[in-house]
Amino acid sequence: MTTATLPLGTAASATTKYQPRKSTLSRKREDDDIPVPSSPSKRSKVSFDSDVEVQLVEEWEKTPTVVQEGVRRALSKRATGDITDYEGIIAIYRQVEECQDQPSAAAVRNHTFALLNNVSMLNKGCADLIDAALNSDWLGRSEEYVQLFAHFLANLVSAQTRCLPDVLQMLVKNITAAPPTQSRSETHANISRSQLYSRAHKVIQYLLQRIPSACLILLSILTQLFPHHTDSRRAHIVYTHNLLRITEYAPLLQENILTLVTERLVKIDLQVQEDLEDLAEEVEEGVVQHVPGTRSDMNSVLDDPEESDDDSDTDDELDEDTLRTQSITKNVEKMDFILDMLFTYYDQIIFSPSTSSQVNALDILLDQFQTIILPTHRSRHTQFLLFHFIQQSPVHMDRFVGRCAETLTSIDIKRPAMVRQAAAAYLASFVARGMHVSSDIVREVWDYISIELKSQVQKSEPTCRGPDLQRYSTYYMLVQALLYIFCFRWRDLESGPDEDYEEDELPSIYGGERQWMPGVKETLQLNIFSKLNPLKVCSPGIVTEFARIGHYLHVIYVYHLLETNKRIRLSHYFGPSNYSQLNRETALTAKREEENQHLDEYFPFDPYHLPKSKRWIEGDYREWIGVPGLNDEKAAESDSGDEEIEDSEVEEGTGTEESND
Repeated sequence: MTTATLPLGTAASATTKYQPRKSTLSRKREDDDIPVPSSPSKRSKVSFDSDVEVQLVEEWEKTPTVVQEGVRRALSKRATGDITDYEGIIAIYRQVEECQDQPSAAAVRNHTFALLNNVSMLNKGCADLIDAALNSDWLGRSEEYVQLFAHFLANLVSAQTRCLPDVLQMLVKNITAAPPTQSRSETHANISRSQLYSRAHKVIQYLLQRIPSACLILLSILTQLFPHHTDSRRAHIVYTHNLLRITEYAPLLQENILTLVTERLVKIDLQVQEDLEDLAEEVEEGVVQHVPGTRSDMNSVLDDPEESDDDSDTDDELDEDTLRTQSITKNVEKMDFILDMLFTYYDQIIFSPSTSSQVNALDILLDQFQTIILPTHRSRHTQFLLFHFIQQSPVHMDRFVGRCAETLTSIDIKRPAMVRQAAAAYLASFVARGMHVSSDIVREVWDYISIELKSQVQKSEPTCRGPDLQRYSTYYMLVQALLYIFCFRWRDLESGPDEDYEEDELPSIYGGERQWMPGVKETLQLNIFSKLNPLKVCSPGIVTEFARIGHYLHVIYVYHLLETNKRIRLSHYFGPSNYSQLNRETALTAKREEENQHLDEYFPFDPYHLPKSKRWIEGDYREWIGVPGLNDEKAAESDSGDEEIEDSEVEEGTGTEESND
């Protein structure tokens, strides 16, 4: 039977039964051979085998790429307030001693590599992470990791310049006697301290090459972290050694670093002198001379953390003087070792083939003398660096003598009188004690001082009322310098001294006259018997020795003047205002006032006794030998002097009393 097809919208025939249309999704396909495709919007159910072991991926198993992405996400989340993953990164670097599960080397390496590649995201909010990384034990790990960390530091300070001071301070702390890295690197026991220092220097050098402007910041940090003068011997030695090493790859800092070391060395030097003055005289004399030789070399000082100068474990049982003596001894050893390092350092430069390096090193020494040593009262040992190296060339000696002479005659009113007096002392002491100072230099200095003294006498004598240290201090210092030079170098002041003259062939006091360079006797006569009366003000020890030598060599006789000076009170010449004051005076106060009105017997190149560094002075230093035969005739001289003094007292007694009124 044929069924008709109805047009769309026409009702079905009444004879046809209506059947509802089934959904296509729920119909079964009549062809069972065709497989039913799975729906793309649904997942198939999965069942796990109970025998399969499930493992979590450990941190060290993550690839650098995965770690890098994790670090990037953690830094991004931190900006939104989610710090969970961020704190996990900090924990990688922040070693906690109580923690047993330390991060693996691979995990640390991968995270450092990730930070290196995300360094631009380390803003101010990441200060705790940066601090944890900088204070980690990176310097004690493998060489490969140290190089990676160095690149991280370079990129960090380039992208985040605010981090530069912190990075440099961390590096400088790692070249001290107690580097932070060493205290946290017990698992890297095969890395010695010398290796740690070398690695730190390589990183500092790398950063200075990348960022030359970092030199000024580095210098400030080096100054800040320099050990205090009361710190241990080892702290000073290690730090000074590493400072000198920096100058090898940072020549722009050479002068500043050497000046820094000299400044701190002078402080130690002065501290030793102050401590010695507090000791009893008999103890003071032997402290420096009997300091034991250096107990260790540089390598043992650098590598042995137990090497210390604190070797007394019974301090509670020692008396105060013994403890003070031990403290002085340690400071002397400290100063001795540093000076030996500086001698070695300058020796390598001044005797190098490079002329420019030689001149630069000498310029540094002269500048340090002018700005640090000369203005410092009673420096005792530091100046011997200059003493040794300027004697290596006549040109160097001329430059030093010129510096002292320039200071003496400078018209700069801002230059204190104390500095001028110190310049006279240094000039005289160098000429007297320098073994390589020629006769020509001795005579030139003598002539220079003589001319200057003559000028001052002509200027001051018309208004002079008597010896006055306050008004004529520079003049008296020049006279004392002249007397000191004469006592040591009188042979060089003879007119044509015989080089083959044996010391025991000197003529006796009753022998023939010695011939002196023109002006020697005249200069002494002009000044010693002037109204300024320098022998009353100059140091009694120097005056006494000069009187003996001058009389013995038939140069000048001053014993009658010395006796007259005993009756002169220097307090009478303090100034016009004092004449109207009637102060009650006792014998004790009078004695103290007289002592205070004498020049200090300070000549900076006195004998050098530091045990380790004194080897550098051998052959450069002129010891005091006195005048041959003088002691043999001392008794006869004394008797003769007493007779003449008695005669002069009778003849001049009235005149002296009148001068004192």
